[in-house]
Amino acid sequence: MDRFVFLTFDGLSRGAVYAAFALALVLTWRAARVVNFAQGAMAVACAYAAYSVSAATGSYWVGLAVALVGGLLLGAAVERVVMRFVDHSTPLNGVVVALGLVLLIQAVLGMIYGNEFRPAAPPFSRGAFQIGGVALLSRFDLFVFAAVGVVLLLLALLFTRTGTGLRMRAAAFAPDVSRLLGVPVAGMLTLGWALAAAVGSLAAMLVIPTELGLHPTAMDVVFVSSFTAAVVGGLDSALGAVAGGLLVGLLLSYVSGYLGATVAPMAVLALLVVVLLARPGGLFARASARSA
Repeated sequence: MDRFVFLTFDGLSRGAVYAAFALALVLTWRAARVVNFAQGAMAVACAYAAYSVSAATGSYWVGLAVALVGGLLLGAAVERVVMRFVDHSTPLNGVVVALGLVLLIQAVLGMIYGNEFRPAAPPFSRGAFQIGGVALLSRFDLFVFAAVGVVLLLLALLFTRTGTGLRMRAAAFAPDVSRLLGVPVAGMLTLGWALAAAVGSLAAMLVIPTELGLHPTAMDVVFVSSFTAAVVGGLDSALGAVAGGLLVGLLLSYVSGYLGATVAPMAVLALLVVVLLARPGGLFARASARSA
């Protein structure tokens, strides 16, 4: 029983990080109807800048602010300079360009910082609180949960309580009609990419201290798990991204703890296949009417 409790809390803390990154993928999808496969590489680039600033100033929080601002700027630049000129008549074009961007960013980071793992200290202790001899959550885990909760709340307010959120969704779903109604579609797409990159940068700052450290490919595995979480929850649902992230985190924790770490990737793949077959839109997707 103690082992089950430990694996549960470990899975929840891991899943919260996946949820944060899945929120970034959902935000790009809701704003531009595009899955940004370069999200991980962009987040790592901002994390490198953040930890460079933290090393120079001695403050994690200054570095975190740099990561968020850098994410906003990088996301806007990628949309303005690269993705805006991609032919979106087929989704494959955007995927190929994004994968090329991944290789470019990782190569540049390798040339500047090298390809060795660099330490990345968390702002709070990762020593878990213990109750009855069972390790539960740490202060850093609580910080992760709080950060994900704040992001989820802000996104919910953005898309349900503000005119900007409504215009972003309208620009993504019906750009031609939105233009006729006076919506600045290009600006809304840029804003969506900027916000998504900022959330992705926050996710990188949350996950990198729990892994081996900074590396140009540090977010690759996280991207796979977070993409699965976003698909499982539904790419159009922020709440679904959080639920999917926690589900994937629990699955990885249980499978790794009871069956071994080598089986965990296959379990995630199996979950993805089952959800796509049973409910392609995701567990939290809204039912849509079909014409006869």
